[in-house]
Amino acid sequence: MIVKKPILSSRVRRTPKSFSWVDHRLVRDRHLERCSHAAAALYLFLICVGDREGLSYYSDETLAAKLRMETGLLEQARSELIGRDLLAWRRPMYQALALDPVSQRCASGAAMSLGDILRQAKGGGS
Repeated sequence: MIVKKPILSSRVRRTPKSFSWVDHRLVRDRHLERCSHAAAALYLFLICVGDREGLSYYSDETLAAKLRMETGLLEQARSELIGRDLLAWRRPMYQALALDPVSQRCASGAAMSLGDILRQAKGGGS
């Protein structure tokens, strides 16, 4: 077993007053593995700058400049994150979404409620 001990004890991270977090489920549930580099960079930036509800409102121009990304690639990354149910966006607001377990979806693409999932599992359809 590996014993974990800080390499530089004088540089151990401390929780700052303005703290945001990165959910371990991004790796454990393989969300990052499914994302392009551009989408991962955008998501990381947005969770770093978001408030406690995951909200932020950077313009496309500012995001593209800060991430050194062309606007077209930024738009693709945003669409990818929305499609992967990691991000919601309504200009100018971004919301990094909670990482709930991979949701089942009905034929329309909408997330299914727990009741819908249980009914479908019992053979009731959607």
